[in-house]
Amino acid sequence: MSKYGRPLLLVLALVALAASVASLYVHYRLIADPTYVSFCDVSETVSCEAVYKSAYGTAFGVPVAAGGVVWAALVLVLVGYGMRAPRSEAAARAAGYVFLLSVVGLASVFYFAYASFFVLQKACPLCIAVYASVAGVFIVSSAIAPAKLGSLLSGMGSDIGGLISSPNAMGLGALWLIGSLALVALFPREAIREPGTAAPVVPVETLDQAQLEEWHTWIDAQPRVPLVMAQAPAGVKVWVLKFNDYQCPACRMTYFAYKDIFAKYEASNPQEFRYETRDFPLNSKCGVGAAHSFACEAAVAVRLAKSKDPARGRQLENWLFERQESFSLDLIKQGLSEIAQVNSFDAEYPKTIEAIREDVKLGTSVGVNGTPTFFVNGIRVNSLRPAYLDAAIAYLLAKT
Repeated sequence: MSKYGRPLLLVLALVALAASVASLYVHYRLIADPTYVSFCDVSETVSCEAVYKSAYGTAFGVPVAAGGVVWAALVLVLVGYGMRAPRSEAAARAAGYVFLLSVVGLASVFYFAYASFFVLQKACPLCIAVYASVAGVFIVSSAIAPAKLGSLLSGMGSDIGGLISSPNAMGLGALWLIGSLALVALFPREAIREPGTAAPVVPVETLDQAQLEEWHTWIDAQPRVPLVMAQAPAGVKVWVLKFNDYQCPACRMTYFAYKDIFAKYEASNPQEFRYETRDFPLNSKCGVGAAHSFACEAAVAVRLAKSKDPARGRQLENWLFERQESFSLDLIKQGLSEIAQVNSFDAEYPKTIEAIREDVKLGTSVGVNGTPTFFVNGIRVNSLRPAYLDAAIAYLLAKT
């Protein structure tokens, strides 16, 4: 066995374990805090959240990353303990077991990588780290595993006997097994919410005086985007503009996180505050991307509803966001008919989608490359925690 084989496998298994644990942490935070934005959400197409919250992010309610932790931990045990005497027959058989595990891992990698890159059209940085590590384990273990894998069967009995007779091996095995079962059993599941039920309650946060002063200083230092300011309605003191995609998970999250804030200021400052959306569906039919197959149709439906009755349009927005995971053309038409009593979707679609493309052109011209993108009085901001958005609006309203 090459003297570099075991160290390389140790490093690769540690990387896979670390990336899988980080993935589990992000997945947990996404469940626990609807406003959480992970460090690996770089853009609309490079996003851990989009992958973890998709149908491919869990299996039987358990995050796929939990499988990565279990797999990487077992590889680490086999390499760290089973191959501690690199030139022994036991180490060679352990390398064979690692190779067999890597074949299973690589098959899973091919499946999830295909789903991520070609079905979801998303890239998850932590997932890519796991993919690369598993592929590395496969390559290295295939080079040092026994030439005849059939010999593993003849030696398996003695390996099991050695495992039972060794307190250290039994301890490691028991620790791995108990830890794996506990992880699968105890990891919190995301509550299943039926369409039409209330959205999750957003945690309440308050800012102290020092945080407010720092936030106000940051706002005052930011440049305004002139082309956005040119769209601002006359006479309005604070204008919040959102570039939106009804099939975007982060757009849904911010919708429910912010809607009470916007309603508060629309009620208290009806002449001075305005919140508006512009459509930026990530679908090539609307002019950008191809990730969300029904985003254009949802945007058309909301526009048709708003053109008949703005209040019904807002009701349809809420209705669609609540049913985002079940989107279909029939569902969108159903919502438009039931809520706005509009049944001319097909006839109005060609004209309406042209107006949506104009929003997409505006967004592209002001640097929008993903959703949601917010501008507060022309200041571009990422998705803010609700307390910071509330504080920004209050501060700008108070300024002369």
